[in-house]
Amino acid sequence: MMPENAMQRSSRVGMMPLVSSLAMACSWTLWTGSATAGPYADDMAKCLVKETGTADRTALINWIFAAMALHPDVEAMSAISEEARTEIHKTAGALFQRLLVDSCREETKLAIRYEGPPAIQSAFALLGQIAMQDLFANPKVAAGLGELQKHIDQEKVAELSAPEPQP
Repeated sequence: MMPENAMQRSSRVGMMPLVSSLAMACSWTLWTGSATAGPYADDMAKCLVKETGTADRTALINWIFAAMALHPDVEAMSAISEEARTEIHKTAGALFQRLLVDSCREETKLAIRYEGPPAIQSAFALLGQIAMQDLFANPKVAAGLGELQKHIDQEKVAELSAPEPQP
C-alpha cells in the first residue's frame, strides 16, 4: 500500500468537518427550512431526492431523531438502546455514502469543487425537508401536532390580525 500524500491526507481530513457539517445541516435545516444554494447544490439536491425512496427518507429521520434524543432535555422521552442506535447510525452512514459516493457522485464532486462544503449542506437540506414532509404527512403525527391548538387561546391570536382602531 502506498503512503498517503499530502493532497490525499488534506482531502481525507477535510472531509471529516464536511461530514460533521453535513450532519448538522441535515438536522438544523429540518427545523429552519432554509439553506442557500447555488446551481451545483441545486443539481445535487435534485439527485439526492431522485435517488432516495421512502425507506431512505425514513432512515434519515430515524438518524436525526436518534441524535436529537440524546439531548438531556428530551432523553427521558425516548428509549433507544445502544444496539438500536448503532444500527441507525450504520443505516444512515450507508445511505449518506451511497448518495455521495455512488448515486450522486458527479453532482457531489461539482458541488464541492464550485460551491464548497456549504453546497453539500444545502443539498441535504432539501432532502431533509422532503423527509420531514413524509413524516408530517402521517395522520397520527398530524393529529399529534394538532393537539397544540387545544392549548392556545384562538381569540387572542386572532386579535393580532385585527385592524387598528382609527383615531
